[in-house]
Amino acid sequence: MNKSLRWKLILAFVLVFLAGVACGFFGIIHAHSFFARTVSDSMSQHMKQRLRAELKLTPEQMQQISPIIDRAASQLKTKREETMRYVHEIFEQTHRDMQPFLTPEQRTRLEELEKRHRHLLHRHGFMAHDPPPPPPDD
Repeated sequence: MNKSLRWKLILAFVLVFLAGVACGFFGIIHAHSFFARTVSDSMSQHMKQRLRAELKLTPEQMQQISPIIDRAASQLKTKREETMRYVHEIFEQTHRDMQPFLTPEQRTRLEELEKRHRHLLHRHGFMAHDPPPPPPDD
């Protein structure tokens, strides 16, 4: 394999990777429109209303299942926050791994992209501040 072909293949793989990153980023923003209102309490209320209507639950049944739904909504909120933290960590590691292959100008542009990404996440309510630290090891 000649040198020119090798560089073209590397460039193609990098471009495919970056396209995947872009799709993932915009997928997250799109998914936010679905999950944005799913704060634990509002998600819980939405689930209760939906089940009440679909299953025609009695007030007594609603009282019995409410704690179960509240717990599930809380667990889903926790999982969503954990997932966002892991996604953030993957992007950080990816950017660190890319650094040696970038020119100084490209590094600066990547930093600008990261700032815009953080701003969008803040604006869309994904991160009120920097991501929380990982949970302590047991």
